[in-house]
Amino acid sequence: MRKSRFTEAQIIGMIKEQEAGMATAEVCRRHGLSPATFYKFKAKYGGMDVSDAQRLKALEDENGKLKRLLADAMLDNVVLKDLLGKP
Repeated sequence: MRKSRFTEAQIIGMIKEQEAGMATAEVCRRHGLSPATFYKFKAKYGGMDVSDAQRLKALEDENGKLKRLLADAMLDNVVLKDLLGKP
C-alpha cells in the first residue's frame, strides 16, 4: 500500500479547515489534493484528534502483524498435516 504524503496531523488540519467554513475546493487546491482524496481522508479521520489518529495507526499496524502471524501458523499447520499424510 502506498504511503500518504500527508501526516495524520496535516490531514486532520485540512478537515478542520473545511469544517471551519472554508470551501472544500479551496482546501483541496491549497494542499494539492483531489476532492475524492479529501473525502476519503474525511471518511477515515473525520471527528478525530491527532492522538486518536495516532492510536488508530498503531492499532492498524498491530492488526496487520497479528494477521501475518495467524497466516504463518495456518500455513505451518497445513504443512504438518501434509507431512503426516492426514487430510
